[in-house]
Amino acid sequence: MGNTGRKGQRLIALCMLGALLFNYPLLALFNVPAAIFGVPVLYAYIFIAWAVLVGLMAVVAESDA
Repeated sequence: MGNTGRKGQRLIALCMLGALLFNYPLLALFNVPAAIFGVPVLYAYIFIAWAVLVGLMAVVAESDA
């Protein structure tokens, strides 16, 4: 049961991180009229932050500890 509780706590922490990453103050920092490889900076930030969160959640979900 301790293993499930620890995993749950890590997933909750990742949800809170996601809430912070997709909240107004950080999104406003990346809302600039520039592009990275032709992609607007805001869209690149959203996609990269989303991909990192999904990857971290996969690592937590598949871990034994």
